Amino acid sequence: MSSKVYADAAAALHDVFDGAVVMGGGFGLCANAENCIRELARRGNRNLTVVSNNCGNQGRGLAVLLKQKQVRKVVASFIGGNPDLQAQLLAGEIEVELTPQGTLAERIRAAGAGIPAFFTPTGAGTLAAEGKETREFDGRTYLMERALHGDYAIIRAWQGDAFGNLRFRGTGRNFSPLMAMAAKVTVAEVDELVPIGALGPDDVHLPGIFVQRVFQGRDYENPIEHRTTRPRPAAV
Repeated sequence: MSSKVYADAAAALHDVFDGAVVMGGGFGLCANAENCIRELARRGNRNLTVVSNNCGNQGRGLAVLLKQKQVRKVVASFIGGNPDLQAQLLAGEIEVELTPQGTLAERIRAAGAGIPAFFTPTGAGTLAAEGKETREFDGRTYLMERALHGDYAIIRAWQGDAFGNLRFRGTGRNFSPLMAMAAKVTVAEVDELVPIGALGPDDVHLPGIFVQRVFQGRDYENPIEHRTTRPRPAAV
């Protein structure tokens, strides 16, 4: 088996093509694949379809690609707080497919599980139902939603080994395991690249079979969207 370990993001993303469907792990600015995003921006690939919860925020994360006009379409569940996406949508410069968050997660999971479509009551009777097949089950209307596949998934994990076994930390897990299963090529950047065997079986959140390329990330910014603090309680 050839090695899954790559030197950096440039090597791991060497074959990304214009028009690719890129699934970006992360929730807002939490656990973004910063190295991969910077490399996609440097490469300048055009007409990308980005699948992400909200495609970055405040000009950071995946919003870097929006600012460079590299994105043709966004499939997301939330666009609030993303002025770049909002401005391009209102100007008719980009296509946005809004999908309820649970439906988005299930569409991605279905792709990884080999399920072409499924039925959900979410969105029935709303604008989300336009153009979609509906059926009734036990007196309730359901929409048919199609699985959502990607050409590439760019995800970030806390720890990973040379086989691609990954361990996430807290909220950093978010959509990433599902996206890794739904993409043809999963590129994982890790905060810590550890030897094979260093991760206990119960600590592996995503088996390496779903990861094709892994590299050690560096120079993380880890921005905070909204810093909230409170005064230290007075001593008693």
